[in-house]
Amino acid sequence: MADYVTIEVPGGAFQAYVARPAIEPAPAVVVVQEIFGINDDIKETCAELASRGFIAVAPDLFWRLEPGVSLSHWSEEEWKKGLDLYGRFDFDQGVRDVAATIDHARAIAGGNGKAGVMGYCLGGLMTFLVSARFHADAAVEYYGGGTEGYAGEAKDIGNPLIIHVGTADEYIGPEAQATIEAAVASNPNVTFYSYPGCSHAFARHTGTKYDAEAAALANGRTWDFLETHLR
Repeated sequence: MADYVTIEVPGGAFQAYVARPAIEPAPAVVVVQEIFGINDDIKETCAELASRGFIAVAPDLFWRLEPGVSLSHWSEEEWKKGLDLYGRFDFDQGVRDVAATIDHARAIAGGNGKAGVMGYCLGGLMTFLVSARFHADAAVEYYGGGTEGYAGEAKDIGNPLIIHVGTADEYIGPEAQATIEAAVASNPNVTFYSYPGCSHAFARHTGTKYDAEAAALANGRTWDFLETHLR
């Protein structure tokens, strides 16, 4: 079962897509989008979480710029639109919106009081930053673009976090990956996983760089991790 909820924050309110499991109470997982909005891929991720007994809550990060963005076909026009929104997006405000969504998810009807967060690309960076600045009960970052620029905040991560990155990621190069891995190495809350030969967005269901084997490995680690920390 899927629906939308409204989350109020200083300055306005935004929508979040919610997918529910068959049995409640259940833990919640906030699913944070790429630059393509709450699209078919994010909804599929939410459905997977619901099928595994989690309440999935996906906030509309771009609501201050353009509410309801959903780009799913990987056309040149959609890429340009996503990149334009990304270029105008306020990262710090976005982190606060994700934190507000975590607070909502902890108190959501049918929840068990716990809320994790997992994000992809832009959402991966948001996951890293919300873990350092606000904290969740568990967090999973998939190829968070730009994370290396915030490596200094790794020491502040106080919740369990796993990071998934493909070694051939065209947006997070070897130097950036080394910076991230070195930054988190001294924080026992963080585990860094590399996926040899995988590109950016290797776990995006319909993406052009999807790698079924690597995605299955990363997602399996994610499901086990969430089960451990949110049940």
